[in-house]
Amino acid sequence: MSEKESPVARTVLQQCLRASLMVKPAEEGSEAEYVQIDRGMVIYICFFKGATDEILPKMVSTLLNLRLSESSSGKIVSILDLPGSLLIVPQATLGGKAKGKAMQYHNNINKEDGLRLYEAFVALCEKELEAKENVVIKHGTYGNRQVLKLDTNGPYTHMMEF
Repeated sequence: MSEKESPVARTVLQQCLRASLMVKPAEEGSEAEYVQIDRGMVIYICFFKGATDEILPKMVSTLLNLRLSESSSGKIVSILDLPGSLLIVPQATLGGKAKGKAMQYHNNINKEDGLRLYEAFVALCEKELEAKENVVIKHGTYGNRQVLKLDTNGPYTHMMEF
């Protein structure tokens, strides 16, 4: 991405010891549903206007190959090298810009295209990691408010734009 090009996606990566994400709120007669991972990484993801499927392979390759996770021996490795887990969380608020005292999200992709890209991103991550033993992939529900519980072993958070 050159300096003049606007990003088409923003991600935030957070190393974690464990994470739990509510994917379906409690309703009358049923309890809330959660997905959970242990040691690994949480990826928050937001797509902007102009994002297409073309960016997804680069995003997946970059995010899964970055050495940002601490192994049990203390070595910094990629999620591909860990016996770890991945939690993917749709996070439209990453596209917000402050205007006065309010946040605006005019640059975010429309919901239909955002859902399609999010599902394709999750599927590509699953395909990339399917041959790895000891790697679990979980993901949130696009368009829903989600409750996240996160235990980290340090403020090891990175933002990346594509």
